[in-house]
Amino acid sequence: MNIPQDLRYTKEHEWVRLEGDTATIGITDYAQGELGDIVFIEVETVDESVTADEVFGSIEAVKTVSDLFSPLAGEVTEFNEALEDEPESVNNDPYGAGWIIKLKVTDVSDVEGLMTAEAYAEFIG
Repeated sequence: MNIPQDLRYTKEHEWVRLEGDTATIGITDYAQGELGDIVFIEVETVDESVTADEVFGSIEAVKTVSDLFSPLAGEVTEFNEALEDEPESVNNDPYGAGWIIKLKVTDVSDVEGLMTAEAYAEFIG
């Protein structure tokens, strides 16, 4: 199981990479493995503000559809449009090409409330 040390994690199995006040957000390797083959990702919140734990989109796999929750408050500034043609990138490279959104974070200190890699590894067992 791949759990990069430089990211933060949520109980909803999303990861956050913070660069300045911009957070890149995706789902973890564990989450994509549990979902199975991802066939569609929908994000209709670009240019909208979201609060922490608010739904910003959904991810559809062969087995199920799941909501995507924002780990932080801020404005959704970008959706990874490459996922429209290649949603399987989330399965193949969840921490790289499979990122889902970029968020201009309201309060960067909120990232401290998210799990470290060690805590997330413990969380998923």
